[in-house]
Amino acid sequence: MNKMPVSIEFTEDMKGFVAADVEDYEQGFKQGKKARRHSRFMFHLTIKIPDVDFFIRDPEARGTAEGYVEWAGADGRLQVRDGVFNCFVDVDEPKENIRHMKYRLFVEAKDGQKFTVSGHKIVKDDGASNIWRDTSTLYTQILDGHVAEDQEDDAKPLALGILRIKIADFARQLTTFRSNGATVEERVQALAKFGRFFMGTLWETYGPQLRSAEKDLWPLREIPIYSLEGVKDAAISTHYIATKDNLQLSVLRFERKPCDDVVVLLHGLSTSTDMFIMPEHENLVSYLLDHGYTDVWSLDWRGSMRHNYDLFPNRYNFDDVALYDHPAAFDHIRKTVGEGRRIHVICHCVGSITFMMSLFGGAVEGITSVVSNSVSLTPRVTNWCKLKLKVAPFFVTYVLRFPYVSPKWATFPGIAQGKFLAKLVSLFHPECDVPACHMVSFMWGSGRPGCYEHENLTETTHRRVGDLFGSVSLNFYRHVNKMVGNGKAVKMRPTDPRYDSLPNNYLEHAKRVQTPILFISGTNNRVFPGSNKVTYDTLTSLNSGNHYEYKEFEGYGHQDVFMGKSNDQDVFPALTEFLDRARLGVAAA
Repeated sequence: MNKMPVSIEFTEDMKGFVAADVEDYEQGFKQGKKARRHSRFMFHLTIKIPDVDFFIRDPEARGTAEGYVEWAGADGRLQVRDGVFNCFVDVDEPKENIRHMKYRLFVEAKDGQKFTVSGHKIVKDDGASNIWRDTSTLYTQILDGHVAEDQEDDAKPLALGILRIKIADFARQLTTFRSNGATVEERVQALAKFGRFFMGTLWETYGPQLRSAEKDLWPLREIPIYSLEGVKDAAISTHYIATKDNLQLSVLRFERKPCDDVVVLLHGLSTSTDMFIMPEHENLVSYLLDHGYTDVWSLDWRGSMRHNYDLFPNRYNFDDVALYDHPAAFDHIRKTVGEGRRIHVICHCVGSITFMMSLFGGAVEGITSVVSNSVSLTPRVTNWCKLKLKVAPFFVTYVLRFPYVSPKWATFPGIAQGKFLAKLVSLFHPECDVPACHMVSFMWGSGRPGCYEHENLTETTHRRVGDLFGSVSLNFYRHVNKMVGNGKAVKMRPTDPRYDSLPNNYLEHAKRVQTPILFISGTNNRVFPGSNKVTYDTLTSLNSGNHYEYKEFEGYGHQDVFMGKSNDQDVFPALTEFLDRARLGVAAA
């Protein structure tokens, strides 16, 4: 008994522009885009492959294409009367590894006029970063009448142009794959065969380039990881602290001489003290030491890449940091520096959120002043980040089964966990050639890049982004998601008795906090845009007095406020000016 062929099908939408009387596809796209309304072109097709085994074995095998075309030049929608689809047809180019994905659609207008849509995608070894561009770009010509492939050279195109798959359409396309297999197993096997065929062909084309480039991902470090070379002429010591939930944390102390004003620095989630002591430019610790603040401490709390707590599954949330990390650290610092010293805090990102939770939740007291960067008690994110916050924790943890997300996945050897995801992310980030930079944008914020402005970083900083950002447990995302949904900092698990000493709403006792606070942000903050301005406005309305200030830094993003090459000119002077006033008890004019 012969086995019945198993088919698969999927839908595809492509959109773009075409124009008449042009010499090539690119010119047709540009001219058509300029004309807009009269040159829009799109198709909606259902691609059917009647026998997936035969299709995979025979490179000339065809699938059918059904659906419609919309072209303003033909007064609307054209029905596809007959359509064919070829996948990965070899091109006769002996020196090039090139394949075409071909489309030929015979369409007919309502008035009976006939057209042919002939399109091809070019898949070639032109760099791994171009995989998405190659597989989503269709070079399209429209011919008068129904023209077979062997007649095409003698036909005169009515229009030329380019169609592309939009990201949202591609996401929908992935949900449309179907098979007619008689059993679930047959259907799954058919889809898997086509997937292996498609991805395997891409690997044959781009794989050599990927493998040859892999060695370039492990260059010798220009700066040692966890280097302290950025701070000169200071006694540097490490202090270890045990939290009440039994984690070991560390604080680095940079001291030139005793000082009545002690500054404590708090990094963001997945970074570390390293962001404050970078040797490639004037860093914050050195700037403070040079400007009268000669006793500086930097806490590496549980979200630091200097510790390994994010490399194994955990359920830590921001309440844990607020309740356990900051109180233990500040108790130790006070005991070490002695009574009567004023303590100032400069905090960033999640370090800022969690410290402000400690301060406004009553877990930390006696702080002379605070500088909070980017976000604090009213987190706001972009719509793309809202989607990531909702989807990523479940997808990464339970579907991909990854305990964390790492910016260095692309440099992991061989077929390592997370490496394919890192390669996929890089396809959508053509703005630079640093894979760790692409992953940081995937992990934090939205944009190309998401965390900083490239021009604000030195080339050395950009190249070593993977050494300055570490892995992150996505359980923290769940707490950010809850805060964004509530519009303010709230407790993750209100009924858990371990957190009874903290308020459910961290703005609840805002009037009790009289600590001067300078809220700062870059104007191009794409991680928590506008968040600190909202906190400033909220606290100002809740609390009488003028002990809150707000300042933005033009042209800066989220992380480059502390990691930028010109911070000592653009940012740090404003911070020390505020500290100078705070230690004297002088409010802003």
